[in-house]
Amino acid sequence: MAASVLTNSSAMVALQTLRTTNRTLETVNNQISTGKKIASAKDGAAVFAISKVMESDVAGFKAVSDSLSLGSATVSVAANATNALNDLLNEIKGKVVGANESNVDRSKLNDELGSLRDQISSIVSAAQFNGLNLLSNTDVVESGATVSYANIALNTGSADVDVLSSLDRSSGGSVSTSQISVTKQDLGTQTGAAGGLTLAAAAITAAGTATALGAANATYTINGEQATAGRTADVMAGDGYSFDMTTFVGSNTTATGSVIYVARDGDTEADIAAALTDRINFELADQGAGLADDFTVSVSSNVITVTNNTATALGASAAGDMTLTGGGTVSGGLELLGEIDISTEDGAAAGLAAIEGLIQSTIDSQAALGTAQKRVDLQNDFMSTLIDSFKEGIGALVDADLEEASARLQAVQVQQQLGIQALSIANQAPQNILALFR
Repeated sequence: MAASVLTNSSAMVALQTLRTTNRTLETVNNQISTGKKIASAKDGAAVFAISKVMESDVAGFKAVSDSLSLGSATVSVAANATNALNDLLNEIKGKVVGANESNVDRSKLNDELGSLRDQISSIVSAAQFNGLNLLSNTDVVESGATVSYANIALNTGSADVDVLSSLDRSSGGSVSTSQISVTKQDLGTQTGAAGGLTLAAAAITAAGTATALGAANATYTINGEQATAGRTADVMAGDGYSFDMTTFVGSNTTATGSVIYVARDGDTEADIAAALTDRINFELADQGAGLADDFTVSVSSNVITVTNNTATALGASAAGDMTLTGGGTVSGGLELLGEIDISTEDGAAAGLAAIEGLIQSTIDSQAALGTAQKRVDLQNDFMSTLIDSFKEGIGALVDADLEEASARLQAVQVQQQLGIQALSIANQAPQNILALFR
């Protein structure tokens, strides 16, 4: 190549090499200082975009984990309360069993029972976390609103509380959430009261004669209904089913009064039939005079069957024995507890049968809440593992290998020094031309 003072090819090559080395050194320095090989979109747009989506999901997973922790704490409060309620009901059972002994002071036992009952009400009221009580389900209408089917706040067939459990991203990029449903376990002791809203007659079907001669049956089918304007479900919170106890004309006496069950949020026709059957049997036993022997009241699904065991034809059709209204005060799951009075022999006998059902209700609630809490806790553990897995995946995509970076740094520094030396030598080449003109 011809020597020239205008064009120094060697210097240009050396300069380009030095520039490349300097860019490589800058890249290595950035990796060391940031710890990332993909710190911005210019370092690798595709990988950078994937990592940012994954980082967004991690932020969402952390929010889900917080939600699960809140849900677990809420369910834990309710579960601990049901454990306490079960202990108190077992203590009440001891009082009821004791009252069935002839030589006891039943009035004193009844006073103790009343105190334990008040404590149960107190526990149910206090069993809330951040304002949510999984053991109380009493609201029917919006605060301050006129009672109507249009503003019944609770019930379209579900008494579930949803706990945010996951963030799901499809292959197409759309994002959705999933929930774990925790069903309320109503263990309130409040007494239901009928409302003033009317329902169509088809809500109840009555057939047969409850007081016909010997082993005759009357049936009452709980149908529910949506024919009435404004109703959105067959069974709505506040639906009150009232049964006339004077239907029961026994061998020695006629039953008095009536029993009522007001549906809670999430109740079905079968739930109502079972609750009414329990209340009817309790009243028959509580009123004594052999009424519980004269009549057998049973339930199958949504059908209540009354069998007359007396030997006398007493007439009377089943039609009209049960009435139904809407918009009432919701019954508590432990409502029968308020009816137990063990100050009398008949009351003690009736209480013994009733307390078993109440204890079973709390046991069912313990099982349901325990199952829900375990599922929430398992999901929370999984979410923690999932977050770690995503972080590892993001690291594999964008984190720099610092061992490699350290080795490259030393090599590139040497290359930089050699490049500077080479450029210096190349820049001296034109000086050699001066020697030709001396």
